Amino acid sequence: MSQRIFVGNLPFSATDSQLNELFGKHGEVVSAEVVTDRFTDRSRGFAFVEMADKAAATAAIAALNGHQLDGRALTVD
Repeated sequence: MSQRIFVGNLPFSATDSQLNELFGKHGEVVSAEVVTDRFTDRSRGFAFVEMADKAAATAAIAALNGHQLDGRALTVD
């Protein structure tokens, strides 16, 4: 069963592929999507990453909560 993870405090430069690569180190990533403003198409500073299973999601949360990405500490839960 896949697990959806909230990723907050993202730098506005973060991309879906960057998140896919970062979370992929901890297990299979089903999807990674940076949420964008529908009018400006600019990042809103958060994303959702879907991991293939709960063990991978738990490992990613433990490893990446507080991780620095372009000078910002990620909030992962």
